[in-house]
Amino acid sequence: MRQFINKFLCVSVLVFFYVSDTNAAIDRVDLIVRGGAVVTMDKDFRVIERGAIAVRGNRIVEVGNEVDIRRRYVARRYIDARGRIVIPGLINAHTHIPMTLFRGLADDLALDEWLTKYIFPAEARNVTEDFVRAGTRLGLVEMIRGGTTTFCDMYYFEDAIADETARAGVRAVLGETVIDFPAPDNKTHEAAMAYTTRFINKWQANDLITPAFAPHAPYTVSEEHLNNVRRAAERLNAPILIHVAETKKELDDSLQNKNASPVAYLARINFLSPRVIAAHVVHINADDIRLLKQSGTGVVHNPQSNMKLASGIAPVPQMLTSDLPLGLGTDGAASNNDLDMWEEIDTAAKLHKAATGDPRVVTAREAFAMATINGARALHLEREIGSLEKGKRADIVIVDADAAHQTPRYNLFSTLVYATKAADVRTVIIDGRIVMLDRRLLTLNEPLIKRQARAWRARITRSLAAPSNVSN
Repeated sequence: MRQFINKFLCVSVLVFFYVSDTNAAIDRVDLIVRGGAVVTMDKDFRVIERGAIAVRGNRIVEVGNEVDIRRRYVARRYIDARGRIVIPGLINAHTHIPMTLFRGLADDLALDEWLTKYIFPAEARNVTEDFVRAGTRLGLVEMIRGGTTTFCDMYYFEDAIADETARAGVRAVLGETVIDFPAPDNKTHEAAMAYTTRFINKWQANDLITPAFAPHAPYTVSEEHLNNVRRAAERLNAPILIHVAETKKELDDSLQNKNASPVAYLARINFLSPRVIAAHVVHINADDIRLLKQSGTGVVHNPQSNMKLASGIAPVPQMLTSDLPLGLGTDGAASNNDLDMWEEIDTAAKLHKAATGDPRVVTAREAFAMATINGARALHLEREIGSLEKGKRADIVIVDADAAHQTPRYNLFSTLVYATKAADVRTVIIDGRIVMLDRRLLTLNEPLIKRQARAWRARITRSLAAPSNVSN
C-alpha cells in the first residue's frame, strides 16, 4: 500500500509540474501571423518555411516555426499566411513623396534641364501645404499597396508630411529641405533652420516619425550653411539627408570649384558622419567609397531614376564589397515615375549585371537585402527595422506566392526579386497595426485621394500655361 501511495504521489507531482510548466509557457500576445514562409533577413538570412510571428503592441515577441509559436502563445487576432510569403516591410530609402502630383509632368530630359525649366517653376507656382498633403496621401496609398512600410523623404512643408504619414500609420524618416534660394515654405536659410528645429522638436518622440535636416546638395547649399546644419543636427541628435554626386556635371563642377569630388569635399568640411544619409552617390571612386565607409555615412541607390535621367550607374558592386550601409530608393515620382520598390529591387539586381558584364554581381539576396535590412542600415535604423527578429518593430508584409508569374517556385529570393510584383502584396502591418488587410486599405480613402490628385493636375496644368513673374 505504501509503495502504491509513493508512486501516486510521484506521478501527481510530475503531472503538477508538467501542467504548471505548460501553463507558464502560454503567453498572450496581440497578433500572430502564421503558416507562411517567413523570410527573416536576420544575420543568417533564415527562411522558416512554415513559420509564425508573435506580436505584442508594436514589437515582435518571437519568430519561429508555427508549431512552436502555437504551443507558446495565444493571440487576440490571427492572420493566416499559409501558401504566402512573409517578409520584413520594404524600405524606400530616398524619395520626395508629394512629387507624386508631378508624375509625368516632364520626361526624357537631363537632370539640370528637368529641374530648372520644369520642376522648379512648377514647384514655385504650386507647392503649398495643401499640395504637399494631397501628394503625400497619394504616395502613401501607392507605397502601402506595394508593401513599403518605411520611407525616407526630403521636401517642403515636412511637418504636414509627418502629420499625414503618422495618421496613415506609416513609418518615415522625414527631412525638411534647406536650400540656398527661396523655397515654397521658407524664403531664407535662417527661416528654414528655425522651421526644421521646431519640426524636429515636435516629432522626435513619435514612434513612427524620425524628423531630420535635409540640405539639398553640396552645390545648392553653401559650406557655411552646411556647417550650420551639421552643428544643429548634432545638437538635436537628428539625421541629415542630402543628394551627393548624382551627375557627372556635379562631379566636374565640384572638381573645378572645390578641387575635390563631392564626397571628398563633404569629408574635408567634416560633414560626413553616421547621422548622414546620402542619396544617389553615382559618380564616385574608390577613395570616395573609403571616405563614406570610414565616416559611417548611409548611402541610397536609386537605379530607375538614375537611368531615366541618364545620371549614370553607381558602382554598387564595389559598395557592396566594401560593406557600405547601402539601401534602395525610388526617388520622387516625377523622375521615376512611381514609388514601386519591387521594380527597384529587380532593376538593382539586373542593371549591374549588364553594366559589369558579370551575372554574378548583386545577387537576388543582396538586392532584397538592400530593400530591407541594408536599407535599415542606410537609415541608421537597423536596430529597429529591416528584419523579422525578436524585439524589433512589427513591420510585416504578407505577399501572395501563387500567381502565374510566380509559378513554379524553386528559390524564394529569386521569386521575390525577379518575379514578384507590387500587386502581389496582400497584407501590410506597420508598428503592429494592420494598415492593409487582403488588399483593403484601412487607414486611407483611396477614391477620394485620387479625385483630389486629379484636381491638382488641372491646377498645375493651368499654372504652367499662364505667364508668371516667378524667377528661378
